[in-house]
Amino acid sequence: MRFQGQAVLVTGGGSGIGQQVCYAAAREGARVAVGDLDQAQAEKTAAAIRAEGGEAHGFALDVTDAGSVTAFVQAAETTLGRLDVLVNSAGIREIVSVLDLSLEEWSRVLAVNLTGTFLASQAFARRLVALGQGGRIVNLASTLGISASPNRAAYVASKHGVVGITKEMALELGDRGIRVNAVAPGVVRTPMTERYFQDPVQSQVIRDIHAVGRWAEPAEVAHAILFLAEERNGFITGAILTVDGGWTIGKKM
Repeated sequence: MRFQGQAVLVTGGGSGIGQQVCYAAAREGARVAVGDLDQAQAEKTAAAIRAEGGEAHGFALDVTDAGSVTAFVQAAETTLGRLDVLVNSAGIREIVSVLDLSLEEWSRVLAVNLTGTFLASQAFARRLVALGQGGRIVNLASTLGISASPNRAAYVASKHGVVGITKEMALELGDRGIRVNAVAPGVVRTPMTERYFQDPVQSQVIRDIHAVGRWAEPAEVAHAILFLAEERNGFITGAILTVDGGWTIGKKM
């Protein structure tokens, strides 16, 4: 098992991609700390892992609050006895014209997606440095962290920021033995995007923008995240791995 006995912390682990990361890591022998704003969902994910014989614990986590983030890292270390991997999966998005986007909504999306990624990564890295050990951080960016799409100004800005902080932290922390990478998925079918798939016309549009002719499932992105988090891939840092079914290579005309 690739993560036997290792401690894997996941933000946004109560649903979607984060939940699948928790499940996949546990199947590979990891001891999992599931953090989510919805503590009941975090506990549900952890309970499902325990039911399969794994070890997991659910924690309430507000990634926009530095105190909550620090408490999560501390509680995870106390409960699991070590720290190895952090996966930043907590995220939200808006769908509104840039002309109508309110400052409140802009700030909310940036706070969760970008500031939350920074706070969790910083708290985790600080603790690793204090312990004198290395570790791995994997952030959830997006194809919209390297391109753009209408009516998502805050989301696009936040994910471009995630790409930037991934590279910056990889550069600064590499000599401390801390690797920092990110995945950039295309459209993934999660609770956040489910409404897209209820409309046959929209579903076909989604198929058409991907070279492989379909959207991604959360488990596929989770597998890519764990690839970057593996110890044996120790020479990969500052990378942005597109997991996009060919979205960014070009469009069929």
